Amino acid sequence: MTITIRLGEPADAAALAALAARTFFDTFAESCSAEDMAQHLAESYGTSQQGGELADPRTVTLLVHVYDALAAYAQLRREPPPACVLGDAPLELWRFYVAKEWHGRGIAQALMDRVIAEAGRLGARTLWLGVWEHNERAKAFYRRCGFVSVGTQVYLVGADPQTDFVLRRPVNDASIEWPRR
Repeated sequence: MTITIRLGEPADAAALAALAARTFFDTFAESCSAEDMAQHLAESYGTSQQGGELADPRTVTLLVHVYDALAAYAQLRREPPPACVLGDAPLELWRFYVAKEWHGRGIAQALMDRVIAEAGRLGARTLWLGVWEHNERAKAFYRRCGFVSVGTQVYLVGADPQTDFVLRRPVNDASIEWPRR
């Protein structure tokens, strides 16, 4: 399997929007109303929104291609962290999604390795994220990658408030060992 991870650029907006909407829907559609899901997808994952994010110098988007197919993506952004995130030079892992047909094939780990390297390149010393309290697969993956829970925050899907656990980890910690493929 040939995996390529590269920085996204504005020309990737349509492909990223399609993948982002599909992966968010696949992950969360059963947990909220169709109206809230439709509102969230429209507000967060359109081509114009993704184009703006890809052009924003405060956001770094990593795209994973398997052969020629866009299979996963991650976005890092500089936003003020919640008060529970302690640590120097924090950077948010804002989005991290792998298309369900690629789950369990090593793509998430390859992408996380690149995320951590990119965070270090950007000068971050602390990486943090929010993960839905009921997303057991994601929580287990993040634990294996050295993230620990430090608090909670509200995440709106449409008008529906959801609870996210806030996780953090140091960016350059050689003592963190996780399965590598």
